[in-house]
Amino acid sequence: MVLLGTLVNGAAIIIGSLLGLVFHNIPERYKTTIMQALALAVMLLGIQMGLQSEQFLIVIGSLVIGGWIGERIQLEDVLNRVGKWIEKRSGARGNEGAVAKAFVTATLVYVVGAMAVLGALDSGLRLDHNVLYTKSMLDGFTAVLFTATLGFGVAFSFIPVVLYQGSIALLAGQIDQFVPVELREMFITEMTGTGGIMIMGIGLKLAGILDIRVANLLPAIPVVAVIVTGMYLL
Repeated sequence: MVLLGTLVNGAAIIIGSLLGLVFHNIPERYKTTIMQALALAVMLLGIQMGLQSEQFLIVIGSLVIGGWIGERIQLEDVLNRVGKWIEKRSGARGNEGAVAKAFVTATLVYVVGAMAVLGALDSGLRLDHNVLYTKSMLDGFTAVLFTATLGFGVAFSFIPVVLYQGSIALLAGQIDQFVPVELREMFITEMTGTGGIMIMGIGLKLAGILDIRVANLLPAIPVVAVIVTGMYLL
């Protein structure tokens, strides 16, 4: 089943979020320490990913162009509106905007990364779901921590994750047929570097150091594909 890995990933996020609710009422000082630890771990992951780039000018150019596009279409505002709609429909009470923040933060962490693309491609091309199974364990564990500190809005991030990875898995055959292996590997390398910078931004935001509109940088991913394709053809 092509979508098995993606569905397992979505289920892991939901289960992890439900487990996180058990720890949601822990004292605030514990939440603060856990959030700071998460922020540090996310920043380190971002650095590791960013250093994988082989042509850093592609990363810089993609982030600049992608950031401009994201600001023009106000992508972060769109995601926040979706999160607030979920918040309203779920009847959440208390800290206004908490569900939206949890939804957007978790979505960015789970979607931005090479494992989502590589795992979905493996699922679609070879029916090999091992990468997505590994990602599921990681996402499920972080969902517990995110939900304990940010709230149950994390659970709803399974929707964009399933849509994103599922689309790649279903289109994997066409991608394999029309995109040369060398071009695909080049794209994944530079996409990982670009995604790493975004992951770093998420970590800085979680730590309260900088309020970066990371979602507005998401168009940098398709920009990477355009730049890499142009360079490959030239």
